[in-house]
Amino acid sequence: MGESNARYYASRDPLGAPGPDGETEGGGDFVTAPDISQMFGEMVGLWCADLWMRAGRPQDILYVELGPGRGTLASDALRVMHRQGLTPRIHLVEGSPVLRAKQRAALPEAQFHDDLASVPEDAPILLVANEFLDALPVRQLVRTETGWRERMIALDEDDGFVFAAGPNPMVDAVPQDRRMAEPGTIIETNPGAAAVMGEVVRRLGHQGGAALFIDYGYLAPRFGSTLQAVKGHRKVDPLAFPGSADLTALVDFAALAEIARTGGAEWLSATTQGAWLRALGIEARAAALGGEAIARDLHRLVHADEMGDLFKVMALGGGGWPAAAGFGAGSGPP
Repeated sequence: MGESNARYYASRDPLGAPGPDGETEGGGDFVTAPDISQMFGEMVGLWCADLWMRAGRPQDILYVELGPGRGTLASDALRVMHRQGLTPRIHLVEGSPVLRAKQRAALPEAQFHDDLASVPEDAPILLVANEFLDALPVRQLVRTETGWRERMIALDEDDGFVFAAGPNPMVDAVPQDRRMAEPGTIIETNPGAAAVMGEVVRRLGHQGGAALFIDYGYLAPRFGSTLQAVKGHRKVDPLAFPGSADLTALVDFAALAEIARTGGAEWLSATTQGAWLRALGIEARAAALGGEAIARDLHRLVHADEMGDLFKVMALGGGGWPAAAGFGAGSGPP
């Protein structure tokens, strides 16, 4: 998954809305919330500005975004921040040279990083990651008739890729309460996402600030493979187009919340995207903008049958910063 996505993102701009005939415009494979409507980035900007004001308006702030796409979210969010007097230093973590070029055109003042390690630690941080964690490579463990094994990739008789159980016992990697699951059960983990969360929690404790993660995933632990591939706005076999389809997996927010708590996050909240956007006032913003197209975009972002429930939002903070807005009663940590 890591090798495939590295090749995929290094060789193209994957974003693009489907055209009227079902074909994609500009060769894109999918769209993200910032590309659907400016309102999404505006709500992120309001969230950041509100936190900054309630934290006492510190003069020096870092805005850090992981996997910024074309820079659309950052552009919309920063426009709102600037109106409120917040002018942070901009740091973008992006590995794709194709997308970096587009981000640089949209945000010429930004500094770029291959990973979080080189992002400065000399000021409070407001970190945003929208549809970033889902593309990090997962590992899967499968319960076979002879015990737990890692789920791996093999070749069939025609030299095509197929899933296969590895040869080595993996029971020690399975939580005690899940070891007696039925044969065929799959447990999925994401070491990369865990590492990112650990680093973010460390930075928040050291620098102060807050982090916002938005992705499609689940808030309670679950079994099963969530690996999927998208090509041309259609789901395809994850093994059929290595390096030329987007591979993703649902984000286990419950596991990430546990890492945040263990690492010392001072506060933690989680809810659905629809509930979070509504709490921040996106419906009032849509009414102000008006029009049928805006109403359609709003529906897609917040409705339970669209992105509203599938996508989750988790925020955490440290360094004495106040708890974030947009998380009402019943939206505590998973």
